[in-house]
Formats: sequence, C-alpha cells, structure tokens
Amino acid sequence: MFDDATVRAVERIAARMKVEAAMLLAVAEVESNGQVFAMVDGSKEPLIRWEGHYFDERLKEPKRSEARRLGLASPKVGGIKNPRSQQARWDKLLRPASKMAEVAAFESTSWGLGQVMGAHWRALGFASPGEMLATARAGAGGQIELMALYIDKFGLADELQRKDFTAFTRGYNGPAGIKAGYHVKMAAAYKRLTGARPVSSAAGMLRMGSTGARVRELQALLVRAGHALKVDGDFGPSTKAAVTAFQRSAGLTVDGVAGPETMRALAAYKAAPDEQPGSLGALQTQEAKQGGAAILGAAGLETASRQIDTAADRLAFVPGLEWLAGILTVVAVLLVLGGLSWAAYGWWKGRQTDEGDIAPAGA
Repeated sequence: MFDDATVRAVERIAARMKVEAAMLLAVAEVESNGQVFAMVDGSKEPLIRWEGHYFDERLKEPKRSEARRLGLASPKVGGIKNPRSQQARWDKLLRPASKMAEVAAFESTSWGLGQVMGAHWRALGFASPGEMLATARAGAGGQIELMALYIDKFGLADELQRKDFTAFTRGYNGPAGIKAGYHVKMAAAYKRLTGARPVSSAAGMLRMGSTGARVRELQALLVRAGHALKVDGDFGPSTKAAVTAFQRSAGLTVDGVAGPETMRALAAYKAAPDEQPGSLGALQTQEAKQGGAAILGAAGLETASRQIDTAADRLAFVPGLEWLAGILTVVAVLLVLGGLSWAAYGWWKGRQTDEGDIAPAGA
C-alpha cells in the first residue's frame, strides 16, 4: 500500500490525464508491488530492474564480450537474472555497468514505480539521462510523472480512461505482461481500492490484448485496405495504429478499437459477405504444429503409420515376436487417432477469439 503523499501525487496526475485515480493507483501498485523507494547504502533510491539484452545491444566489441563475461550482458531477453534485493541490483549490475558505459547502463535499466526504461529518456522529453534520473529520485511524484509521461507518449491514456486493463497491459508490458496476468492483478487491485470491478466500455470488441480468429480477420482486411500489417491474430500496438489510421481515413470515431462501426466499414474489403479472411486451416495452428514430427501434417502422419504397419506385418511372421507386432499395430492406431485429435483441436482453436475481457472473480 502507498502512503498518503504517494496517493495524493497519483490523484493530482490522474486528474491531469483525465483518468480515474484508482486506475493509475492499480497500475502503480502492480508495477512496484506498492513500493516507491528502496534503501541502497542507507539512502532512498528508486526501484530498478536490469535488462541485460538492452546493455548487450548498446555495446561494441571488446566491451560487449567483457560485459558478457562479467554477467552484465546477454543477447537473450531475460538472460541476466536480477538479484532479489535492490541493493544487490545496484551493486552487482548497475554500478559495474555504469563504470563500463554510463549512458548505456542507464538506458538498460527500468526506473521507479512505473518501471520505465531509461532508453526512453529522449522520447519522454528529457535533455539527458541525468535529468530523467533526477526525476525518478525526486520522490513519489517524480516517479508517477515518469509513468504518466510514458503512458501519454505511447498513447495508452485512453485505455485507462475506458477502464481497460487488458488493452493497457498489452501496450505497456507487451505479450509477456498478459501471460503473467498483470491485467488480472490490476483489475483485482482496482476492485480492492474501489469495491467495484472495472468494466471496460470496449468489452466484447477487438482491441489491444485481443487474440484469435476475429483478430486475424481484422488484420487481413486492414491489409487489403492498404495498411502494412502482420496477420498473426495478436492485437498489439501495430494493429491499433492500423485501426486508428483506417478510422481516421474513413471518417469514423478514432479510438483504436475495432467495434461494430469499424468492422462494418472494413466489410467492404471482403470478396463475399460470408468470407472469413485470415482464417487458418486445422493444421496451421501452433497447437497442431506442436503435435510432433509424425503428426505435423496429413502426409507425415500417413507415412509414419504406414511404416509402422509394414514393420508390424513383417514381425508377425517372426516366431516369438508376434507380441511386438501387436504393439506396433496399436501404436499405428494411436498415431492416427492422435493426429486426428490434434487436427480437430487445431480446427477448434483456429476459430476461437479472446476479446480480452476480464472475467469476474470466481468465474
């Protein structure tokens, strides 16, 4: 829980953003676990998280190799683990990295209760990394200001205004945030703060955080409308940007949400009224592809089962090995059934859509 000074700072900045204070408080609480500062060498410092892949990208040889040797950099996201304590993070990561490359180290660190990456210091309007650091060290108000600057810069205030934690999390934390359930945690924090469950005005519509068949259809239609976009069934910032651009060009309400009005306008790009652009075949889903080499597709399944059948036939004539022939026959049948099951599941999964609505607790 935050102290009164932090709550007042949140309320002041939320009013400026035209966002309900409890929404901003819920975000801050989940991002920082309700903590504003940590004691580092007896002084209050903002919370940090080290991102070694950022540092790796910003270094040139021979410093990159040295940083990897020292456990400060990695080409892999998450390759450098953060110690549990903030003191250890400063001592083992930030300070040694700063001696090696000060600006790169600052840019490779997320700062404050909003965990804003230092790499954004220019985009957020700071003259230098030091100016951004001074804001993070200025108190709860400074850290909330950093978070608010990031939210405004990357167009996420409207998600908070309509009480849409799923869309906000997808934009603020990326797919990993959705997978980690940050949106659900924020909704729970909001309910604890207000006694009410946040219900988004975009519930049931496609927006950031939505996934699945209807999102692929939306993306495919946007491509036909002239927008460069990957049809992957994941409604992220690039899809929101394409929806916003389409809405603006079509004279629609510009909100980045693909509601009924937007989908009706995009229907003009269908070849036929019942067409489902972007739909996947049963064996094109990730689930079907992960079924194993023998059941990745109809051809592989047929070949594998035929080879096992042939082996079983041969073994049936070898004295004493009739039992093995029987087992192989069972395996061949199971392969067929397994392949059909994966195909059926893939067919079902490829036609599902998750709008991103957060179910009530206990649902």
